[in-house]
Amino acid sequence: MLFITLGPSSMVILLWIAGGLIFLALIGMIYRQVAQRKLLEKDLLEIEKMLQTNVEYEFVLKAMRLATWHLDPKMRSVTFDNDFRENNDNYVPQAGTNIDDWIMQMIPVDQARVKKALDDICQGLTDIFYQQYQVKSVHQGKTYWEESYATIVERDAEGTPTKVVGASMRIDGRKEMESALILARNKAEESDRMKTAFIANMGHEIRTPLNAIVGFADLLPMVQDEDDRNNIINEIRLNNQKLLRIVEGLVSMAEIEAGAHSLALAAVDLNSLFMEIAQFYQPSTNVSILTHLPQDELLVHTDQTVLREIVDNLMQNAIKFTFEGTITLGYDIEGDQVRIWVSDTGMGIAEKDQDRIFERFVKLDEYIPGTGLGLSVVKSHAANLGGTTGVESTLGKGSRFWVLLPIV
Repeated sequence: MLFITLGPSSMVILLWIAGGLIFLALIGMIYRQVAQRKLLEKDLLEIEKMLQTNVEYEFVLKAMRLATWHLDPKMRSVTFDNDFRENNDNYVPQAGTNIDDWIMQMIPVDQARVKKALDDICQGLTDIFYQQYQVKSVHQGKTYWEESYATIVERDAEGTPTKVVGASMRIDGRKEMESALILARNKAEESDRMKTAFIANMGHEIRTPLNAIVGFADLLPMVQDEDDRNNIINEIRLNNQKLLRIVEGLVSMAEIEAGAHSLALAAVDLNSLFMEIAQFYQPSTNVSILTHLPQDELLVHTDQTVLREIVDNLMQNAIKFTFEGTITLGYDIEGDQVRIWVSDTGMGIAEKDQDRIFERFVKLDEYIPGTGLGLSVVKSHAANLGGTTGVESTLGKGSRFWVLLPIV
């Protein structure tokens, strides 16, 4: 066996070499640990960012009240990931529910349209899905409006969609607002149409009695027979009253619109007022005007001028549409209120028209004279006196218009 003997200097060199190698190894280990620590810190930062992003994402979903979901086009399944929609009656399909079963939860009128849109995006025919539809609520017999958006986020090598993500929100409030706006627009258009018809009709309504007044007044000096003169004077008087009623209706509506009429409340005896009104209108009609006065006296704390105008308009309306039978003016006491009514045996009103008969400019028969303002004035005056109005009618059998007012 061969032994090599090293001198002191060689031993020192070997020790330095070994120490250097150990030092280099230590430096390498330290560098590796630093690098791993940096990687770990980076991963921790990414995790924190992801957590922060998830918190922000969830906050946005909650703020917008959204439900998020995704589709598997190949399996034709839907899975809801989050649901932050308002209310607690939302339909949420179980994870992996077939798309067709999901669609069946919508109302029948929307199913075919939504199914086609979902089929198109699952097949890649479109990139975006957007639909509004009604969904059957989890509460029996109820539905709600929903709006959904979706887009393709993943495709395979052939471009076929493999994942579609979407979001849904409830839009009941928006739909109610849209319905209200459409109704308001339709009413405005109808009101504009009726105003146009009203203006065109007013010329005829005013000209007819005015022509009669002027014509009979010109004829009067040439008539010598006393009975003929009296008949002409009576015709002039009747047409004066017609013209006056037209003008009074226009003035009343203008005052109501401007809110210029102030109430002068005082005790009014309905019995004496109704008897006076019945006697006043009897000569202007061939039908009998009756009264229904259940008490010898009934004092009502109200504005006599406004109340008189209410009853006048109801009576004029009954006279215009009643050609045979009777007209009855009366009242009934109901607790601390009095129901004032005028019933007739006239033409009656179809049920579909009874809700709009108190609106301005409404005329159900264009061939019967009138401005279409009388019942609207009745409704407005009754409201100012703290009351309500209504009608009960059968087409061809007559009507009963009423105003319910406080007694005191």
